[in-house]
Amino acid sequence: MSDDFTLPEDKAERMERCAIFYTDVVPHNHALGLRLVDIRAAEATVELPYAENLVGNPETGVIAGGAVTTLIDATCGTAVFLKLDRFAPLVTLDLRIDYLRPARPGIVLTCVAECYRLTRQVAFVRAFVHQGDPGHPVASAQGTFMRTEE
Repeated sequence: MSDDFTLPEDKAERMERCAIFYTDVVPHNHALGLRLVDIRAAEATVELPYAENLVGNPETGVIAGGAVTTLIDATCGTAVFLKLDRFAPLVTLDLRIDYLRPARPGIVLTCVAECYRLTRQVAFVRAFVHQGDPGHPVASAQGTFMRTEE
């Protein structure tokens, strides 16, 4: 590893390094219980466990949209780090989320995000949130992230 920001090549080590954004570096991710569960070259998979304190509507038991937005934003950021092969300062420029159906209460939400294009200053990411069946998503998202390093 050339510096503290470069991600190692070994998948287990990459997972361990990226997981700190869900346990130590970003307190909001930790408070929501977000867990990094898988990575690929430019793709991250993160879970948001169901929790009563995250429910937005007590009558339906559905998790609040803000928690889902954080799940998507964090997963997209991790996908960008993986595409870059390093940690780098990022700013969310735009994050469009389409809620396709209500999430079922009591079931974990899983977000899979892929950074499919990287320019000198902007990363382009797409994501889907599902509850066990990727073919039946709860939400889809498209985002752009600005790289702020020089």
